[in-house]
Amino acid sequence: MHTVAEPISSTEADERGKRLLSELRLMLMRQAADPFRPTPVPGLTLARSATTSSCMTVGLYAPMVCMIVQGSKQVVVGNSTLNYDTGKYLVSSVDLPISARVTDATLDNPYLAVALVLDLKVLAEVASDLPNGNEERGMHRGIAVGPRSPQLLEGFVRLLRLLESPSDVAPLAPLILREIYYRLLTGQQSALVRQIALVESRQPQVLKVIDWIRHNYAMPLRIDALARLASMSPASLHRQFKALTAMSPLQYQKQIRLQKARQIMLSESKDAASAGYAVGYGSPSQFSREYRRMFGAPPHQHMRRMRLAERE
Repeated sequence: MHTVAEPISSTEADERGKRLLSELRLMLMRQAADPFRPTPVPGLTLARSATTSSCMTVGLYAPMVCMIVQGSKQVVVGNSTLNYDTGKYLVSSVDLPISARVTDATLDNPYLAVALVLDLKVLAEVASDLPNGNEERGMHRGIAVGPRSPQLLEGFVRLLRLLESPSDVAPLAPLILREIYYRLLTGQQSALVRQIALVESRQPQVLKVIDWIRHNYAMPLRIDALARLASMSPASLHRQFKALTAMSPLQYQKQIRLQKARQIMLSESKDAASAGYAVGYGSPSQFSREYRRMFGAPPHQHMRRMRLAERE
């Protein structure tokens, strides 16, 4: 006689999630370093911080998933602000310029997180084995926060266990990564994640424009030319671009330019005017104004603060 397993109650799922989070926390306390530690697992990074951030840090989020194991974080993308904390995960589907800061961390209870850059080819392979179902049509915002998922937590627990047995990484990590991708593709943010998987099979029109801007950020931005590239009308391109990235194509280009200029000044020790010209600005005064608006200080002051912080 066959018996049918009873579904797990919400209380049981909650207890399971707490146990998995507790195990993840213990592993990260042993393995994570402040601020980041790369790992032998492709795309997997561990994060730790004993202090909150006094100001926003900026960067470019690749398609990825980041799960907070302890603490909380705030992420700003265009005109959208996302807050997430212990057990929740953030997933991004396109390369997005973001500002972020840790909002809850102490020496005794540091911010702990795991971040996994998604392999779009593997994600597409996993997605191709799933039924299409009744998927929502249209462009989804390229970044979102998902709730605690015991299934996803379990995948990350098994992945981090491998770090304590290095010889297991090569044969087992690819299997666990595929399971994590499956959980993302069938979880609450499945519509957004399936949108990522489509990148490999049929490059969405707006993603072509994003890719062009990322690689040609120093060139003048002409909406008509971008619309032709996407085979869309300018109005439709603007509307769908903003739906995906929470910013206009011009705002996206501006953020990419300013982040690249900051990188040039830090790594190549160039002055503000030279960095501004290198990323496409024709006016040093305009570059300085927009840089201050984004980073909260003129270029020379901001560089001085960052170099002092590096020496501390």
